[in-house]
Amino acid sequence: MTFKNSGLMAIAVLTMSQLTGCGVGEANSDVVDPQVSAPLPVEVILPRSGEITATYHTTTTITSDVDAPVTVRADGEVIEILVEEGDRVEKGQLLARLDGDRLRLQVKQAKANLEKTTREYQRFINLHDRGLVSSAAFDEMKFNLDALQARYELQQLNYSYTFVRAPLAGTVTARDIKIGQHLNSGDSAFRVTDTSELVAHLLVPQSELAKFAAGHTATIGVDSMPEHKFAATIARVSPTIDARNGTFRATAYIDNGDGMLAPGMFGRVEIAYEKHSDALIVPADAVLEEDNVAVIYVVVNGEAVRRPITTGIEENGNIEVLSGLEGNEQSIVTGQNGLRDGSRGLASVPADAPVTG
Repeated sequence: MTFKNSGLMAIAVLTMSQLTGCGVGEANSDVVDPQVSAPLPVEVILPRSGEITATYHTTTTITSDVDAPVTVRADGEVIEILVEEGDRVEKGQLLARLDGDRLRLQVKQAKANLEKTTREYQRFINLHDRGLVSSAAFDEMKFNLDALQARYELQQLNYSYTFVRAPLAGTVTARDIKIGQHLNSGDSAFRVTDTSELVAHLLVPQSELAKFAAGHTATIGVDSMPEHKFAATIARVSPTIDARNGTFRATAYIDNGDGMLAPGMFGRVEIAYEKHSDALIVPADAVLEEDNVAVIYVVVNGEAVRRPITTGIEENGNIEVLSGLEGNEQSIVTGQNGLRDGSRGLASVPADAPVTG
């Protein structure tokens, strides 16, 4: 919020005694009585009504909740790599192939055994229906057929593991293999991260717990792009306090559909946890603290009047006044440090009008 000089800002000249030999808009070359106090220029402004937001500032490292290593589940030599770091992939997309000739032959063998047993089982059905084979022999054949079916499917599954596929949609953030490299089951081949939505885990002092709730908005800035602010939303707030450091965790999600942010960036977070509309607002410079009481000096009939006030939200050099002002007073924003309650002075004039003496 900014306060403009559109007729609201004015200059008042306050002094502790009657001014002589000089008026507004004219100069006097006469010698000024040395017993007369020097004029004290002050700036005044009318409070304004507007919206003000309470914010909390913290820092964090931006991460992704959707991030997974791609591990191989078969032994073999890398014979083909189909993606590189930075490539966008879909779930199930083929990333690389291992040498699977041995497993492919095992599938072929298992299929042949299954087909042979299936034909024998068909004959057993006919013989069983005619009462030419015992029920025990028939059941044994059925069990053998089921076992061969399971072995065939298992061999197919093992062979499918030679095709390394993406476990989720996202961006390839690491490639850990090269052509000709022999891999064992469990080795990492790639890492895939979904960066379309990033997450910021915020550690906040327990004294701030009451201020946070799911749904609060936030903005995040990063040092590499100081001119940009990215919108975020608090998704959840942990109700427990970490006894090690006295903080609780709030989780904020950041829409990164444009891909400008990346996991690992250091973020500066500003969380808006309370907003007041139609608040009475003055510049924070207008507020003094005297005897542990917030006060503002206002000009009433050319006299400085001390007003104790109650303040609320402070934001960007402005402060909310909850009580103590009506809203139509000329509040002194500059020069009030030299005043006392009842200090006399000239009437205010527009800031662009000449004041001479």
